[in-house]
Amino acid sequence: MFGPAPELPPWLARMLPLPRRSYTLERGEDRGRRLHFIDAGSGPTIVLLHGNPTWSFLWRGVIQRLADMRCVAPDLLGFGLSDKPAHEREHSVDRHADALAELVTALDLRDIVLVGQDWGGPLAAAVGARLPDRVAGLVLANTSVLVPRRPRGTWFHRLARVPVLAELLFHGLGLPQAVLGRVQGDRGSIAGEVAAAYRWPLRRRVDRAGPLALARMVATSAEHPSLPALRRGEAWVRGFTGPMALVWGERDPLLGGLLARHVEAFPAASVTRTRAGHFLQEEVPASLAGAVRDVVARAGLG
Repeated sequence: MFGPAPELPPWLARMLPLPRRSYTLERGEDRGRRLHFIDAGSGPTIVLLHGNPTWSFLWRGVIQRLADMRCVAPDLLGFGLSDKPAHEREHSVDRHADALAELVTALDLRDIVLVGQDWGGPLAAAVGARLPDRVAGLVLANTSVLVPRRPRGTWFHRLARVPVLAELLFHGLGLPQAVLGRVQGDRGSIAGEVAAAYRWPLRRRVDRAGPLALARMVATSAEHPSLPALRRGEAWVRGFTGPMALVWGERDPLLGGLLARHVEAFPAASVTRTRAGHFLQEEVPASLAGAVRDVVARAGLG
């Protein structure tokens, strides 16, 4: 069921002047929970998926550069203005992908270009695996859809596994949303009101299960419960025959070094290298919009 979007405080509404709606999930374990999403424009359909610990606000600069297209940018459960499960165990690759796929189906989106950054990449792959006939193109940005042979995660993901300390940092101190500028090429790209906009949906400690849950969803061992879903997503991407683009911020201290693996795995993908950091939407939105336009053209959607 579709409904109005939750209201934003005036200062944040001025920063996000885009049409927004909500959808109440009707199936699965998260039935009854509400997804918030931006739904702006008309034309070829672009679905933009964020990761940890951001929300659809992240895509505003890209969407503004794609005004001749329909851009749908949902907030994952636990983030932004979507409902926030109280327990980390309520987060999994499959549950997030099921919710996103239901939204795509409810909106009857077809011939879509999936765009994913951070966790949005593997979730885009999981959605594609569920709805392969609806996907016409794929753009990946500072993410990973390739499952390592020996999963270890980054220092950040291993930190999230440290008992007590992780709960203090994520729940108590509001990491990582409190320090997003530190993973940017230009630290000033997430500062002031922009930084406040990322903190605002997670300003209450009770709403902060999502960031720690997604950090712990990253596979750090060969027995990690995320691996089966991640491998299904990787298999779908490896078999995808539509146009693909890779857009990377090479100054990303978390995932900047993974571009080479993706270029090797997907030699037909166009590649855009930038000097941005992890959240390249804040530094080089025009590069991302350009890659989307390239995929739309190659898919014959324009």
